[in-house]
Amino acid sequence: MKRREILLIDMESFYASVEKGFHPESRGVPTVVSGDPERRSGVILAACPLAKKYGIKTAERLWEAKRKCPHLYIIKPKMQTYVDVSTHITTILQRYSDLVEPYSIDEQFVDVTYTSHLFGSLQSLAVRLQEEIKSETGVFARIGIGENKLLAKMACDHFAKKNSTGLFTIWHKDTSNTIWPLPVEALFGISSRMRTHFNNMGIRTIGQLATTPLERLKKKWGIPGHVLWESANGYDSSPVHFKSLSGEKAIGHAMTLPRDYQELSEIKVILLELCEEVALRARGKKVIGNTLKVFAKGASYDHPSSFLRQKPLLEATNYGLDLYETAVPLFKTFWDGQPIRQVGITLTNLSSAAEKQLSLFDQGWEQKERIGAAMDSIHSRFGPASLVRASSLTRAGQVFERAKKIGGHYK
Repeated sequence: MKRREILLIDMESFYASVEKGFHPESRGVPTVVSGDPERRSGVILAACPLAKKYGIKTAERLWEAKRKCPHLYIIKPKMQTYVDVSTHITTILQRYSDLVEPYSIDEQFVDVTYTSHLFGSLQSLAVRLQEEIKSETGVFARIGIGENKLLAKMACDHFAKKNSTGLFTIWHKDTSNTIWPLPVEALFGISSRMRTHFNNMGIRTIGQLATTPLERLKKKWGIPGHVLWESANGYDSSPVHFKSLSGEKAIGHAMTLPRDYQELSEIKVILLELCEEVALRARGKKVIGNTLKVFAKGASYDHPSSFLRQKPLLEATNYGLDLYETAVPLFKTFWDGQPIRQVGITLTNLSSAAEKQLSLFDQGWEQKERIGAAMDSIHSRFGPASLVRASSLTRAGQVFERAKKIGGHYK
């Protein structure tokens, strides 16, 4: 059987690289993309290589970054632009293979097993992709190459990102010389908590994990232990497929609030808006959910508090008010009464909306379907803020502000 040839394409400092193309004055200057500090979203979303030399990291506070580099050039994010560029990069990759799997907005897998020979060597194909992406988008792509998705990502994250060419290859036969010397937490899928468990077992490198008797890991962790042992040994059979992201297991939406919300009446406004947003997305994907999750995070940085709780719905639904009727009492049960700064709603345990179990207790489901369809039609034609609940017109409402954004950031 022919050896698989998988590429993981990662865009260097993606948001910042895109913005530098629109802001020539930022070239040669330490640049970051950051949210608006006046709306409490002043967090670094991307930093260019020059900014990283000052120790600036993604996800740190903007004020901390400015303290490290006072002459920092700051650009507010424009998510629609990044989505458009990411989509364009997908079309570039599809010139070389029909097996392109977007992994995130700035990472994509490509399987070129049966097409690489059409473009010379695998290495020359990778260079060609770098050149085309750079020429058409202004973004430099780092590329990890391997015979499966795991090795391609490890090659990119731990080697391609650290050399001048931005390219690195790991074949299975090379694992003992490449990934085995890395610390065990460098293996994809290992959390800091799992690292502690491994360290307590005397396992500190990927190589030590790979050579640990499989039965010992299976006895302690079962199937997850087996999967991690296979990963440490460089095995991964998951395919690259353009439909890999189509089967969502949950639909959720979270919001960082522009100020501390302390009154339940105001928090209920946000819960209703989030429930309507999740319901709209569920209807768009033609699914219903059986379980609702509520997340909230406290406003205190000195004494952080948060909770994530779930509750089965009375029946599977994608109607916003049904979700809201469960979300409010669930929130009240676990809320400590302190101000919050982040809240989220997630609908899980999804199934097709085409198959619905009739209920003796809810005779209005047909009316709910008609109302939902009418709301969706209006939103589709006139925008997300064209039809809102009256509570969103209060000071607490955020629906009009969110309508200006994509992914929580301005378009």
